[in-house]
Amino acid sequence: MHATLSFARLLQHRARPKALPLLLLQPLLAPGRKMYSAQNKPSPTPQNTQDYSSPSDGASVEHPRQRWKIQTSAQLLGRGSGALGRVYSDLSKDKLTGFVVLTAMAGYAVAPGATQVATLLWTGVGTTLCAASANTLNQWIEVPYDAQMSRTRNRPLARHALAPHHALGFGVAAGVVGTTALWVFVNPVAAMLGAANIALYAGAYTAMKRLTIANTWVGSLVGAVPPLIGWAAATGGALGPGAWVLSAMMFAWQFPHFNSLAYTLRADYSKAGYRMMSVTHPRLNARVALRYAVLMFPLSAALVATGTADIWFLADSSAVNGLMAYCAYEFWRHPDPRRSRRLFFSSLVHLPVLMILVMVHKALQDRKRRIELLAQTAPA
Repeated sequence: MHATLSFARLLQHRARPKALPLLLLQPLLAPGRKMYSAQNKPSPTPQNTQDYSSPSDGASVEHPRQRWKIQTSAQLLGRGSGALGRVYSDLSKDKLTGFVVLTAMAGYAVAPGATQVATLLWTGVGTTLCAASANTLNQWIEVPYDAQMSRTRNRPLARHALAPHHALGFGVAAGVVGTTALWVFVNPVAAMLGAANIALYAGAYTAMKRLTIANTWVGSLVGAVPPLIGWAAATGGALGPGAWVLSAMMFAWQFPHFNSLAYTLRADYSKAGYRMMSVTHPRLNARVALRYAVLMFPLSAALVATGTADIWFLADSSAVNGLMAYCAYEFWRHPDPRRSRRLFFSSLVHLPVLMILVMVHKALQDRKRRIELLAQTAPA
């Protein structure tokens, strides 16, 4: 099979499942052959420029007259390291990786124990590499399906901006270096959690997406692990009640966040053959989003009960949780693209604000305890 498959021939392979492993393993771009840059992409065929979804469902729509240029590997490298860096950044899903690192750092910040700058930095580096590895391996496995979806067909492997064997090597190397850094410079518990998350996301979740709607619960487990990595890094591997509550909060947050996104992209998911709630059980999709949005209230109270945050966290978190719960309620009552987008963007605001509130109220709690301790030890 010729190395530089066109998108039309790539789509033809979805009718022949037995050819997919060969498609994944074959190096599409040998040195000197043509490859595509992030700014100069292959001219799409009529097959993959067709608008498969109406504007009402919120899916992204590309201009049918857009023309992409093909460049040789020498031309791409001639554009400098910035172009290559952007390719690997897209391969790592840098925005998603940033959210993962944020939640890991929140776990580190609210865990008991003194902060060590070196440990904090190595935790960030190791978590970043583990997340990049999981995201890269996910794209390497799903490249035939990414090419069929409007949202993902511009990813590096789908547009042939990088050879699959290069992506595989980068994913494996990032995973090995990331888990090794966590093991050597942090502790074995953090390293094992990082390695488990790679296997859970790139292995179990990626495979289950085409089999059952239970994939959403497995994917939410992936999002619940980073706070445990941060907590384990701060405590030397001990995971207290606060760590599990923080992890449960991240697990619950995934559902209003992802279910609203999946509803907007349901046409794309259906076209690629993914078994998502938004495609097969749209009412369940909205109901589950509301259920877990409401669950954030008792989980916030549990964080106070474990002593991780002070009592005033209940008031602040209720305001933030209430906004997302209201958007989830509206989405449940009348599922439509406008309400799904509103819920999605409210979840994007909700997570960093909630994590900041947790850290602020943890600091206030620690300050209160120090004052009480000084009062008890002060001479009469």
